[in-house]
Amino acid sequence: MRESNSNSGRVTWEGCSVLLDINDGDRLVFARLSPAAKLKIGNKNCSLQPLIGRAFGTVFQVDTAPDGPCLSPAQVNVNNVEEIGDGKGNHELRDKVNVNNAEEVRDGEVNVESRDNRALVDNNTAQSLTGEDIEAMRRQGARGNEIIEALIANSATFEKKTSFSQEKYRLKKQKKYAPKVLMRRPVARSICEAYFKKYPSKIGFLRVDTLSLLLSTANVSSNSDILIVDTVGGLLTGAVAERLGGTGFVCNTYFGQAPYSMDIVRIFNLGDEICKRILRSPISDLLLPKELSEQILQHDVCNVESQSNDQVSASASMVEISHSSENGISDIGTENTEPALEVRKAPKAGERAQKEVIDLWKENGFSSLIVAAPELDTWTLVRDLLPLLANSAPFAIYHQYLQPLATCMHNLQLGKMAIGLQISEPWLREYQVLPSRTHPCMQMSAFGGYILSGTKICSTANSTAPTE
Repeated sequence: MRESNSNSGRVTWEGCSVLLDINDGDRLVFARLSPAAKLKIGNKNCSLQPLIGRAFGTVFQVDTAPDGPCLSPAQVNVNNVEEIGDGKGNHELRDKVNVNNAEEVRDGEVNVESRDNRALVDNNTAQSLTGEDIEAMRRQGARGNEIIEALIANSATFEKKTSFSQEKYRLKKQKKYAPKVLMRRPVARSICEAYFKKYPSKIGFLRVDTLSLLLSTANVSSNSDILIVDTVGGLLTGAVAERLGGTGFVCNTYFGQAPYSMDIVRIFNLGDEICKRILRSPISDLLLPKELSEQILQHDVCNVESQSNDQVSASASMVEISHSSENGISDIGTENTEPALEVRKAPKAGERAQKEVIDLWKENGFSSLIVAAPELDTWTLVRDLLPLLANSAPFAIYHQYLQPLATCMHNLQLGKMAIGLQISEPWLREYQVLPSRTHPCMQMSAFGGYILSGTKICSTANSTAPTE
């Protein structure tokens, strides 16, 4: 549970989840803050206690304390402050160069320096500071920045390098001797980017721009009832619940008796009001006619009542036996009727949907449908779930490959079940934006999957929809 001073969501609290960005994306770690939690950086184990009560976006550096290595807030240069936003770093820190030292801006024109690295030879003799000297500095309590400055001062070639090479050298040493940790807020964007970089198969290779396009084409907005099929670990469910902000409902449906995993939802730090809006229901319950479901419910209630009556009679006989054996010394009735302390449990995301809520969904229909289930047959899912939507409700289906969506689109056209059908392929390319060095990044994601979107229509032909 959040503390009262952390309700704004800008400050961490004990028990919250954070995304730790080590050395500007070189390593991404999800952690839950507690006094006993530790993070291993290199060969050092650092406690996460200093991160509790700090604002998201704070940058920490590894320091040496009397009781061992620890994390302390870093002194960030105002000229190189990262764009925090929702806790996301600039990711171009490694390419930043002090423009004042590298170039001179005069009359609106940039004069680039004339130095280059053609005369430099990498023969491992330029550095006069040895490893023993660095260890001696550490034993004396020298901080990482002091070691870096000592390395620069004892380098015979540092002043001969271009300012761009100097910055690369400084960043390389900083990652080794003074690693920095950026504490990011776990939101849909940062979680999706982290999983796509570390474990893309766990989220079905769902890229962040594809996730945003799914939410947009499905028209996820306030007070909407969204039907979801999520086999990507709960990323889609958490993103939809985050956008709804505690209004409307998120129905995570599934085949069979075992629901799909929603482990990623716990990383979002969703409040109690939002967690109450995330419900689960098997597809069989949603497709069951209302009259038949009432009959089954009445039958179950009768069975429960008969079982409870048998239990009550058995317990009554046991009470009589205990009373007679104790000769009235122990008052079991009084002992059992003492007012118990009422324990309030926090709402848990993914509770089973109540019958009243399911009946309301059947009567009014869902506002939209979103499917991200690459392991399941797409057309079978859409054929069964599309009648649950309200008329003119949008839907969006994600798949890693094109052919399942093309088959589904063809069957929807034959059955005249939807209009505005189109298959989109998201395309994303990041750019480096720096003075005199603005260009596309050298590496990019070449593939982001496909999205089939459309709008459900009311048609009598739904009953004659193709089965294959």
